[in-house]
Amino acid sequence: MIQGFKEFITKGNVIDLAVAVVIGGAFTAIVTAVVDAIITPLVALFYQPDDSGNFGPTLTGIYGQEVTFPLGTLITAVISFFAVALVVYFVFVLPMNKYKERQAAKNPAVEEETLPTEQELLIEIRDALRHGAAGAAGTPGTTPRV
Repeated sequence: MIQGFKEFITKGNVIDLAVAVVIGGAFTAIVTAVVDAIITPLVALFYQPDDSGNFGPTLTGIYGQEVTFPLGTLITAVISFFAVALVVYFVFVLPMNKYKERQAAKNPAVEEETLPTEQELLIEIRDALRHGAAGAAGTPGTTPRV
């Protein structure tokens, strides 16, 4: 059980994923700062924030209350997701794929010989037995080898 866990942890994919999560977490702070400093004020140009600081389209509810759809929160989440996804792709995934391609070009994998099927093996054994029996029939005192 320990050996299986050790193999799982030492695989490159697990380590790559851990690094991506850590970098992604750190990068999220940068993306949030950019969105708060640039995107949020741009959206605020078109919508007035309500009492709780949310801004977006405001509609009147069935009881006469004002309901604000907080587009700022949605826009922040979408931009954060795409920014983190782009950084993870260009900083981790793309270079790792290029590295693996270069390694594959340096060390071409030896193609495994395709093994015969069970039926093909049985046919070969049958033919060998027939050939052995035919050869032994012409030679007195010999028995076919199996």
